[in-house]
Amino acid sequence: MSDKIFDFEIIEDIEETKMGEIIDFISQIGDTRCQGKIKHKLTDIVILTLLAMLANVEYWTQVEDFGNYYERILKKYLELPNGIPSHDTIQRVISTISPEAMQGVVNRWNRLLGEKEDEKLKKIFNIDGKTMRGSKNKDKEALHVMTAYSQNDRVCSSQETVEGKGREIAGIMQLLENLKIRNCIITIDAIGTQKKIVEKIAGEGGDYCLALKKNQQDLYEDVSEYMNDRDFQRGMKYYKTVEKARGGIETREYYMTDNTKWLNKRHTGWKKLKGIGMCKLSIEKGGEVTSHTRYYIMSITEEISEFARAVRGHWGIESLHWVLDVVFREDSNRTLNRTAAKNLNILRKLSINILKELTYRKENMSYKRKRLAVSMDFRNFLMQFTGLKNWN
Repeated sequence: MSDKIFDFEIIEDIEETKMGEIIDFISQIGDTRCQGKIKHKLTDIVILTLLAMLANVEYWTQVEDFGNYYERILKKYLELPNGIPSHDTIQRVISTISPEAMQGVVNRWNRLLGEKEDEKLKKIFNIDGKTMRGSKNKDKEALHVMTAYSQNDRVCSSQETVEGKGREIAGIMQLLENLKIRNCIITIDAIGTQKKIVEKIAGEGGDYCLALKKNQQDLYEDVSEYMNDRDFQRGMKYYKTVEKARGGIETREYYMTDNTKWLNKRHTGWKKLKGIGMCKLSIEKGGEVTSHTRYYIMSITEEISEFARAVRGHWGIESLHWVLDVVFREDSNRTLNRTAAKNLNILRKLSINILKELTYRKENMSYKRKRLAVSMDFRNFLMQFTGLKNWN
């Protein structure tokens, strides 16, 4: 029997997943501070913040406390020429880093993980936004982060931060500019069902599956009326799934048709529009049944299973936002410096990706329990995380 508090290991072999490579990526972040006045290495501070975050730490003062508690073991891997920096110094240094450079670290990590699904399946990017409520003050709106989540890799592939929720469309357009979307499927909630967004996706050689709500009133009404017509439904492709989830039974019914000639005549300007779809979700729990229906426009019509994968997969990014709020308590963090807040958001997503690769031999564990496990058995985790080499 193991004498460790938690008997865990990094998924697969450390040489294959290359966990230690992330340290090299962080060391490549440019330091813009005045070199003659530097007391603490930027790499040390970023790694310290990341490790603290993995170990259930959420606030700047706690990062300092964490560093002081583990200073002796951290010095085996970090230089720490002047000991553990103060929480003010940690926050100030994090605020000097370009969020683009920090995102570059995550992107390199994601490329190392590689795709987890069948390469024959089209890659799906789910795009959605989340407001960082803790970044709001009396002079500025809260930051709104638009994230592209790779369903295939189950990681955050890219993100753009905009000032306030009302600028989501601009953030989506910039995300699409950054992503390689050729031969990929883009899913976006109704806010992204805009003609210029469709034109951008189609122009880059991508496909789309976009939700419809009443912000596109006429289109929404026409699609919903058509999809619910019993006579028309007989000619549609149909797919059904039933699964247990959250203490209930969830039934999803998917309908899809490529009969859009009538729609294209009534609603012009939707590039590459080839199909419309509907998903009916029914949840039976405690003897009660609740249901709701969503409608979609899309450029994919070959297989209804692909439509179902795109629709069902969008929960992944919603789940990511839930983890940020509930597990990492992002909304309660009152970091007002905009750059520092952006970088913390990126580091949280990197932490989620790392925790995802952390598995326990006896049982599946939630992110919250994994963070607690790292905090309670940090030395064992550190040995696994560093892998085959020191960080210096």
